[in-house]
Amino acid sequence: MWNRSDESDTNMTFSAEYQIPKLDNWIKLPGCQYIAGTKCDFSSVKLNVYDKLKLRLRAEKGNNTSLWHEVGSFVPFLKAHIGPPGIHLEAEDKAIIIHISRPGKKDSVMWAQDNFAFTYDIVLWRKSSGEEKRIETIHRRDKIFKLSPETTYCVKVKAKLLVPLKQGAYGGAHCINTTVEHPLPAPENVEMDMKRDSYVLKWDYANANVTFRAQWLNDFSKWNPGNYSDDWKLIPSCESVKSRHCIFPQSNFSEGTYFFRVQASNGNNTSFWSEEKEVDTSVYNLLPSPVITVKSISDSLRVSVGFLEDSDFLEDSLIYEVIFWENTSNIEEKIMQKSPEFTIVNLQLRTVYCVKARVHKDSPGHQSSEFSDPVCKKTESRNSSTIWIIAGIFAVLVFILIIIYAVKSLLRCFNYTFFPSLKPFSNIDEYFSEPPLKNLLLLTSEEQTESCFVIENTDVIVIVEEMSQSEGDHKKYNSQTSQDSGNYSIEDENMESRTNEELLRKETDSE
Repeated sequence: MWNRSDESDTNMTFSAEYQIPKLDNWIKLPGCQYIAGTKCDFSSVKLNVYDKLKLRLRAEKGNNTSLWHEVGSFVPFLKAHIGPPGIHLEAEDKAIIIHISRPGKKDSVMWAQDNFAFTYDIVLWRKSSGEEKRIETIHRRDKIFKLSPETTYCVKVKAKLLVPLKQGAYGGAHCINTTVEHPLPAPENVEMDMKRDSYVLKWDYANANVTFRAQWLNDFSKWNPGNYSDDWKLIPSCESVKSRHCIFPQSNFSEGTYFFRVQASNGNNTSFWSEEKEVDTSVYNLLPSPVITVKSISDSLRVSVGFLEDSDFLEDSLIYEVIFWENTSNIEEKIMQKSPEFTIVNLQLRTVYCVKARVHKDSPGHQSSEFSDPVCKKTESRNSSTIWIIAGIFAVLVFILIIIYAVKSLLRCFNYTFFPSLKPFSNIDEYFSEPPLKNLLLLTSEEQTESCFVIENTDVIVIVEEMSQSEGDHKKYNSQTSQDSGNYSIEDENMESRTNEELLRKETDSE
């Protein structure tokens, strides 16, 4: 938009050009060429609305043109305002269906990437009273229930973005009259419940002699901008049922968000569909029974609650319940908390208590698991812990002694095998095996003895002395004895006999 200097000059037109980053040349801006007014709309131009954009404008009259006037650079997405969305209404006897189209022109690129990011604020009021009812929805098709038949209601809608935060503007009011009340009312208060491994869909209905059928719709179908009426599917076990509920297996639906609705029939006459019930099946997942461990500490019990299977996805919103009682009594006490670890205190000593547990999911559905198997444990006496400590220390000491003895025995066997003791020779061994008194000869100096002879020849004396001197060193006694014992070594006796023979021979020769 711009201002013109001469409002009376009707022959003046205006043209604009734009420039994008990384390009030096200017490009004519479609929808903004030779404009007689003071504004132009270039929403349909295929631009990257997240890039900076430069604009310039000039005035034209005949062959004359003004200088270009540049506009500061800006990001179109941040500069743009969210316009009012388009709406279309349909009426039932007690409900109004609202169809919403996203803001902007159909071929606009401004909100193309935010098609599913819009949130819509709906304002509804009865035309005769003006009392407003505000509803927020993310779906482009919504249904408002619990209205009065044959009544005029008005609606206005605005769109908004949460990231980045942008508030749109409300469009004009659209009004519609609800129809005459249908003779067969629609079922009300549709609810979903869980029974073992099956879903139970329940509803309220006042009339008798009617049958019911139920349908389901996947959540992603509601994101489609068009009509998704054909996407509703019948639940096989909920077709033509006469009760106010129907049961179907949990395995029929994978984890996700679904919508359920119910319709009543009486012959060829059918009611409008009930209000849709949104169900997140992850909330209704069957909780497994927990497993508990119980440990006794003096007059207390420590209880730990867990699961056999991998159940990390369950732990965010679980409430744990533990029930305990004395084994000889039927009086039960209950503890509930968000932690799986319990400490039950102030119990009677040396008494058997039993414990069981279950878990609850703190969410809409309020499912509960089955109780675990009971576990019974006897509390201890107050000094039992000290006794166990002393017994443990004693056991450790005994174990250490056993280890020392075993190591010592192994070392003895090892030394015997690889490093045997040296054994003396047989003659030495026999010597040492003699009585102890005989070994004294080893500790005393060699006893000196003298041999006396009667010699007449001096030459023999010299010889005998030389022999005695030379052979005296070889004389040894095997044991300590007196001179009267007469025990000489065999060697000495032989030597004496030889000497005597020699002396006798020499005497004979001399004679």
